[in-house]
Amino acid sequence: MSARQDWLAAAGTALSGTVAVPGDKSVSHRAVMFAALADGTSRIDGFLEGEDTRATAAIFQQLGVTIETPSASRRIVHGVGVDGLKAPSAPLDCGNAGTGMRLLSGLLAAQPFGSTLVGDASLSKRPMRRVTVPLARMGARIDTEDNGTPPLRIHGGQAITGIDITTEVASAQVKSALLLAGLYAQGETVVREPHPTRDYTERMLSAFGVQIEFSPGYARLRGGQRLSATDIAVPADFSSAAFFLVAGSIVPGSQLRLRQVGLNPRRTGLLTALRLMGANITEENRGEHGGEPVADLVVRHAPLRGIEVPEEIVPDMIDEFPILFVAAACAHGPTVVRGAAELRVKESDRLASMANGLRALGLQVDETPDGATIHPGVLGGGEVDSHGDHRIAMAFAVAAQRASAPVRIGDIANVATSFPDFDGLARSLGMSLQPAD
Repeated sequence: MSARQDWLAAAGTALSGTVAVPGDKSVSHRAVMFAALADGTSRIDGFLEGEDTRATAAIFQQLGVTIETPSASRRIVHGVGVDGLKAPSAPLDCGNAGTGMRLLSGLLAAQPFGSTLVGDASLSKRPMRRVTVPLARMGARIDTEDNGTPPLRIHGGQAITGIDITTEVASAQVKSALLLAGLYAQGETVVREPHPTRDYTERMLSAFGVQIEFSPGYARLRGGQRLSATDIAVPADFSSAAFFLVAGSIVPGSQLRLRQVGLNPRRTGLLTALRLMGANITEENRGEHGGEPVADLVVRHAPLRGIEVPEEIVPDMIDEFPILFVAAACAHGPTVVRGAAELRVKESDRLASMANGLRALGLQVDETPDGATIHPGVLGGGEVDSHGDHRIAMAFAVAAQRASAPVRIGDIANVATSFPDFDGLARSLGMSLQPAD
């Protein structure tokens, strides 16, 4: 990662324009993975040109897969089949991508060769036992550091057997790792979840011709199946769109159109929460991309009110809580979040990072082990630290649009992992956001 970078953000003008946010990161990761495992050549349009997804593509090139880049956001993947990956000659660097590392752990655990997955400083602190322990029940052998963090040293040549498991953590990444290992397993693999999570893996495996049965909180497939090449159009990333949904809601006079955003129902909890808060967000031009529902989202400024966030939607908005905190800071009345302990083990402790940042700007935030109460007020200027977390950095860039003085946002280099040129797009819509000296 390059040297530390900071932003200086301040109140700008009313936001207006049409926004084409980058392709969905979760879909981009999976599109490259499954295309690599397929028989035949697949074309991917709308691929996210972020550091995380490029890292995943580079890993499959190390594993012997030819991937062409005819133009930005396009990939042509020449699949090698489920049994065609080659042993890598060096560790496989996932960068900042927890999705990449956890999914690859399931896939690589079933290969005849060994491999090692490494990541950047942030990823190297993230918990991996949640995926290595259930994979071990299938026969995988994966070594971690003593505290369960990366690097992951994966032993090849293990006999993988199907499993019927209820996961301890509601995590699409854990579920996906088990399903990928299940492709190579003897017998059936059934994954049940304590709460339903995103079903990108299930939808896309089906698009690649795998027979998989799934419903909210449940997935089942049999081992030994092959994937058939297919073309994938990646929808615009809802998590990236979320920053502009909130910015358009809280900055007076704003109106934005976000084009063809992915609206997977396991992903759009924030949309439900914002509408409960009184946001004016409408859907137009509905359609489908690669099995994923999409629509244009039109957001207009509206006064927001504080709510108790329904716990049943928390798993469907786990990546959007940083920007929800910003919406809550600008609402009338307090907002209460419960059931979000997962936020403490993301790229940073997002509960603590958002609470501390809002406090630095003059607000009262009461933390609990699994949530917080955000008391709205007048946002002042000051300095906040993103702790290298891309979503924290972008959330405070939006918050600064309502601040009474400039806000310096520290350690923003990782924004490039998920949303290249976020600041350029933000400026084009009327936000005040510049590199800090």
